[in-house]
Amino acid sequence: MELLGMHAIVCGSTQGIGFETAKLMAKRGARITLLSRNEDKLKKVVKELDTTDGFEHDYLVADFCYPEKLKTIIFEYVNLGNKPNILVNNTGGPKGGPIIEANISEFINTFNQHLICNHILVQALYKGMMSKNYGRIINIISTSVKQPLIGLGVSNTIRGAVANWSKTLANELGHLNITVNNVLPGATNTSRLNDIAVGKSKKTGQSIEDIFSNLALQSPMQRIAEPSEVAEAVAFLASPRASYINGINIPVDGGRTKSL
Repeated sequence: MELLGMHAIVCGSTQGIGFETAKLMAKRGARITLLSRNEDKLKKVVKELDTTDGFEHDYLVADFCYPEKLKTIIFEYVNLGNKPNILVNNTGGPKGGPIIEANISEFINTFNQHLICNHILVQALYKGMMSKNYGRIINIISTSVKQPLIGLGVSNTIRGAVANWSKTLANELGHLNITVNNVLPGATNTSRLNDIAVGKSKKTGQSIEDIFSNLALQSPMQRIAEPSEVAEAVAFLASPRASYINGINIPVDGGRTKSL
């Protein structure tokens, strides 16, 4: 129960990596606040979280397309006396496509949904982390931080910006016992990957099955990841065992990324 007594906000937690992360952290003793835009799904997921330690998990309804509304929601939550000391930033990526074809609005909207909303959450929560002398900020980004992915131009650009923002925060907050790290999933069995595969299939005529098979072959492990495997890395970084890990990118991609 290494997260016993901790309070974690997990964004994008009604499906995929966010959902598995919330479940795992609850199982390891943390109180969980889910954050997503779909209240019906949030109501369902919050009932699935482990309550062995007597915590009453809760949720916040917020759409990252509207940063100012998120700001109001999170500061109201904090002003009620809530002091989460773990933040998992996790937001679905933009549609795929060559960067040369991207509209300016795609960059602006994605920047707001990722970097700006992440920043709003950190500004709302870091003082509470300071008061507990314990803070963990974990950003779920992408291996495109290390190696741009073909056909994901806007995503590559904004993910890189988030990684630099994260490193800057790590330098500024480390002396407060607040660590900031990034988890970089590779191809993972999520609805996001399925959407990308469907889009590619429509453009190329290649079957979705072949697309997934080719993705698996790009990894030395010859398969794609399950969301629960990425969640393990996130939960570790949130724990006291990761107390001196700060400002790094951890790929969870089975060795697919070519860089060291």
